[in-house]
Parts: sequence; structure tokens; C-alpha cells
Amino acid sequence: MELTTSDVAVRVCTDDRSAAYTFRCPHCRMIVAKPAEPRIVELLVASGVALHTWQLPAELGERPVGAAALTHDDLLDFHTLLLDDDRWAGALARLVDG
Repeated sequence: MELTTSDVAVRVCTDDRSAAYTFRCPHCRMIVAKPAEPRIVELLVASGVALHTWQLPAELGERPVGAAALTHDDLLDFHTLLLDDDRWAGALARLVDG
């Protein structure tokens, strides 16, 4: 597969410095993402590949206060509710409101 520099983009996370390069497969048109070490990032950018930076969502650093942790039993109850009750949205709303 042959790609030009305009077919490839490099994405670097400014928070943890993780990086990947992406391109669209010319055969299936799906976007492909591959991890990239710093040396690969440097080579690609030096070759003219576009560099895009991004940050981790702030929500990753947030911790809920006052709420009990979700347990395996909670997850199983929720799963059962979704599978067994066609009216699960109303049942869920009652659980949250109550």
C-alpha cells in the first residue's frame, strides 16, 4: 500500500505523550490507527505529515463524591433489567428518583 504525506496524520496526546499515526485504507476506506514511538513521530512530521495534538478528557481526573461505588451485583441487576423488562427506562428512572 502506498500513501502520501497528505494521506497520513500524526496524533500526539499532550498529557501522556502517547502517539499514533492514522490513515484511511485505500481498499476498504476504514481509518487505521497505529501506535507510534517518538522516533516515528519525528520522522513522519519531518517528512511533512500533519501533526495534531489532543488532551485527555478532564473527566478522567474527576472522582465522584458521596456516591457508593458500583458493585458487580449492581451491574448484574442493571443487565437483568435491560434484558427482562421492556419498560426498563421507566424502571431505571424510578430507581434514580427514589
